[in-house]
Amino acid sequence: MQFSHSDTIWQVFPELLAGALHAGGIDADANVEEAIAGFSAIAEARLAETQEGEFPEIQAWRRGFSRMGLKPTQYRCASEALLRRFRQDHALPRLHPLIDLCNAISLAFAIPIAVFDAEMIVGDLEVRRAGGDETYLTFGGVSEHPEPNEVIFADGAGNAHARRWTNRQSGLSAVRPATRSVLIVAEALHASAGEDLERLVATVADALAHHWPAAPKTAMLSVESRHFEF
Repeated sequence: MQFSHSDTIWQVFPELLAGALHAGGIDADANVEEAIAGFSAIAEARLAETQEGEFPEIQAWRRGFSRMGLKPTQYRCASEALLRRFRQDHALPRLHPLIDLCNAISLAFAIPIAVFDAEMIVGDLEVRRAGGDETYLTFGGVSEHPEPNEVIFADGAGNAHARRWTNRQSGLSAVRPATRSVLIVAEALHASAGEDLERLVATVADALAHHWPAAPKTAMLSVESRHFEF
């Protein structure tokens, strides 16, 4: 299987950088509360100085959403949505240890992180413009069709595993208690994205190895290196 971005995405967003990890051996029994507390403290400290909308990581995604023709305060990237909720509630709901951990890391880095159940992906997964006939399954079990030209995560069977790029994932490949194999993707557009994503990928890889019997395969993607085989 392969994860990549389409040529069109690279043409419009040449500054894009991404980190990808694949790991097996995942279960829902790990205790990640101590790690979550540490990452949450980092986010609390940043938010004490300024709101998330002023973070360079978030501002870059807002500009990216505007370039996609979306109102950036109507459709927010996942990390901004998490930071907003965290700023208001000082906590996030618990869903699954891996999701909870990645959400906390996303808070600390202010970078969106997507976690997919790899067994629910058919063929290759590509970030590309939608044709409009792909199928997106909401968390409520409702099937939708993305708007034509909307940026989606699409697999070989025409399933949209995320809509509006980093805005919302699909219920189809959401991590569940039975999930064993995952693909994790983090993407950034800001000036220091290269250094920050290197640290983020190393952080996620260390967390996977510490909490699960996982030896993740990792990759850094850019306009010069566009594909991740997993």
